[in-house]
Parts: sequence; structure tokens; C-alpha cells
Amino acid sequence: MNIPDIDLPRVVVIGAGFAGLKLARQINTKYHQLVLIDKNNFHTFQPLLYQVASAGLEPDSIAYPIRKTLRKKKNTYFRLASAESIDLDKKTLTTNIGVLAYDKLVIASGAGNNFFGNKTIESNAIPMKSLTEALDLRSKILENFEKALNTQDLQKRNELMNFVIVGAGPTGVELAGALAELRNKILPKDFPDLDLRQMKIHLIEAAPRVLAAMSEKSSEKAYKYLKKLDVHIYTETFVENYADNKVSTSVGKEFDCDTLVWAAGVAGQFPEGIDATKIGRGNRLIVDENLALTEDVFVLGDTALIQSEKYPEGLPMLGSVAMQQGAYLAKQFNRITKKKKRKPFVYTDKGTMATIGRNLAVVETGKFKFQGPFAWLVWMFVHLMLLVGFRNRVVVFVNWTWNYFRYNNGLRLIIRPYKKKKATN
Repeated sequence: MNIPDIDLPRVVVIGAGFAGLKLARQINTKYHQLVLIDKNNFHTFQPLLYQVASAGLEPDSIAYPIRKTLRKKKNTYFRLASAESIDLDKKTLTTNIGVLAYDKLVIASGAGNNFFGNKTIESNAIPMKSLTEALDLRSKILENFEKALNTQDLQKRNELMNFVIVGAGPTGVELAGALAELRNKILPKDFPDLDLRQMKIHLIEAAPRVLAAMSEKSSEKAYKYLKKLDVHIYTETFVENYADNKVSTSVGKEFDCDTLVWAAGVAGQFPEGIDATKIGRGNRLIVDENLALTEDVFVLGDTALIQSEKYPEGLPMLGSVAMQQGAYLAKQFNRITKKKKRKPFVYTDKGTMATIGRNLAVVETGKFKFQGPFAWLVWMFVHLMLLVGFRNRVVVFVNWTWNYFRYNNGLRLIIRPYKKKKATN
């Protein structure tokens, strides 16, 4: 892998998501050699993936080159690679481009899609956990309207214009709102000869309410906002099967649709070599109060399961948690070089938020819970500030401002036709 051996302890970080990139930017590389590994050469701002999928933003607006953000740090190396397995005894990491020894290993590989063992849904649904998947979904949505315009088969047209979203957490709710605004304000200009009243958006949730992790008041408001946008909502409903463009549910309700978006579950992902006793709920790695799996291996972000009295099922899988953990571990590594003791990780809950559409959002921070236009402005400001790179912030701000006044978000180009992925055994 062409990483030089020097007289500094080598810290290897798997994943350049919120946690891994935060650690990489804040660790003092005067005292450590840092090697960052990721299967992409860019960091993705995942909270805005739904806007890429709905043609509201271009992919380069929410992606930032990893090498660019680390280029001023000495003793720092990035390698485009996939982590495959860990040998805890030999303290080595095996990747698809070679084997790398480490002194400290940080697993910040994030979470992937969780289909709960349903292979049929996994084969036919479209997930949205990566930039590639968001672009696939965008192509699929736009191609569906082109096909609907050309078909004389009413049943086929209904299938093409029906969209089912599984999971009413922030991702599902925000995507449903974005598709509704696309139907109500944008697509009528692009497809004046297509009756867009036939387009239906169905949001299916297993819990009793949307945004179940938030307060009942925020959930109720989000529900009203979605209904205002004419989104059809089904709670306490499980999707049992999806094949041949037909969705079957636990309540007997069926949907004919050509596009099912999976936003219902995530599971931790990490290289092989970890003892099964260390794996907990949601396929996450059980760590102690110092985020340590072993003396030399640490786990951050969605991959880490740190349980406490307040969070018996682990901390929420949020970007704010990952960033705090990344900053914490960088500080602890820096403290160790100064012969200082470690301090346990303490999570500060900065709140949660979700946007449903133009001037429609819900925000919870501490004791404050508010909704509507002000919440929408807060949501926009927070997300702008969290984006990596000044250019990205400017581009996204200009896009949002233009769309607010002109209702003309994105270019809606089909650059790469959608291709269904081959099923894997």
C-alpha cells in the first residue's frame, strides 16, 4: 500500500463518514501517522441524499474530496480501498489492495441497508444510503415519467406513477415531501401533457406514527404536513413482499408500483474478524465508555453500540453522534501523547429535525420544540453549516434560494439510465 514505516504510532481509520473524517481532521499528526481508508474518494453528506434523489441538488453539492480536506495535514495518507478483514492478534487490516499493520485501529465504516432477511425486497427495492443509490433512484424516477408518457396501458402507467416509500423516519418523510413538491410544482412544467394527478406517493411505517423517534407533537405536525402535500400514510403496517411490481403488506393492503424505496432500516457494517460476542443489536459492535472494542481497536458512529441507562438500546444513529465521537476520540489520542488519562465519552443531545417541504419542518432541541417556517429556516441553516467545504455551502444555498422563488429545482437530467442490480446470494 506504499505507506512508509516511521517512528510514530500508526492510526488506521476505516471510513470517511461523519465520524472518521472528524477524527482525521482533528487528530494531531505530529504525534501520529494517520491512514484513512474508504471505498470512495469523497465524503458524502448523507442527510441531503434525498434531494439528490429527487433532482433538487446535483451530487457534487453534497460530496467533498477526501484528499482535499486532508492535504495540509502532515503524516497523513488516504487510500481508496475496501476493508475486508481484521486480525486482532497480529494487528493487521486486510483490504482489497493489500495488508496494513496498525497500532490503533478505528472502525467508522457506518451503516448499510437492513432488509431484515427479506431477499425478495432486497432484490427489487431501491435503497438510498449512498450517493450512487441516490443517483440510481433519480434516474428511475425520471425514466418512469418518460415511460408513463409513452404508454397506452393504463395499468402500466399507474404502476410507473406510483411510488411506495417504506420507513417514515427522517429519510422517508423528507423524500416523500420532496416527491410531493416535485409532483405539485415542478413536473407539470416538464410534462404538461401528462396527467400528474395519477401520481401517488405512499409512505408505509411499521410504528404507530411517523417520525416515531421524535415527540408526539412533532410527529403529529409532520403527519399533517404530509397530508397537506397529499401523501398517503399507512402506520402500523409492514411490507411483507415486493415482486412483479406488487407490494404486499401485513394489513392486506396491496400496491401496484414500479418503484419501492427502502428507507426502513439500517445495520452496522464492518470487516470480518470480529468475535460474534462483540456484535449487538442492529449488527453494531459493543464498545465501552471509551468507545473501545479492545485496547487497540475503537468503534465510532453508526457501527458503535454504546449502551447506558439513558440509552439502553444504544445511542441514536445520527450524524451528530458520529461527529461528537470522532472529535472525542481525536482528543483522547492527543491526550495520550501528553501522558494524560482518557476521559469517557459523554453524548450531548443537540436535538433532531426533519423537513417535509417548503416552509414545513419540525425541530426538537433540548426543551424547545417548534414547527413551521421558522423550523424550516433552522433546518436549512444547520444543514448548510454542517456541509464540508465553503463551495458546497454556497452552491446549496444558491440552489435552495433559486428554488424557493422559482420552483425550479435541479436540472433533472438522465445522465446514466437506471439498471437493476443483479441479485446476490
